[in-house]
Amino acid sequence: MADQSDYKLMVIEEAATAPQEFEVAFNSCALNVKSKNYSQAEEICSKAITLLQQSTGPRFKVRELTSFALSNRGVGRLMAKNETAALSDFYEAQQISGNELVSHNLTRAKQDLAL
Repeated sequence: MADQSDYKLMVIEEAATAPQEFEVAFNSCALNVKSKNYSQAEEICSKAITLLQQSTGPRFKVRELTSFALSNRGVGRLMAKNETAALSDFYEAQQISGNELVSHNLTRAKQDLAL
């Protein structure tokens, strides 16, 4: 987990059992958001989400990781001032997984946007 203006970015630790290609895309997404390369972050996060949709892994884990990737992309989109797309990502992530970090990002975005 990395901090970005109190938004939480999720990363996969090396010990995880995620496929290598997905792990690289997922962590690169968070790194690009943290580095303020928002357009590249959005592209890479979208790639991670696509890889997850094609995954044959355990459904629970795929859903959770998809939720995290959507939340990370949402943070990047929000920082890039694409608020509508960011909120869409946060709400979708929240529907997929009610994870505490995902919920935090949605709540924070609603506060920041005065919703």
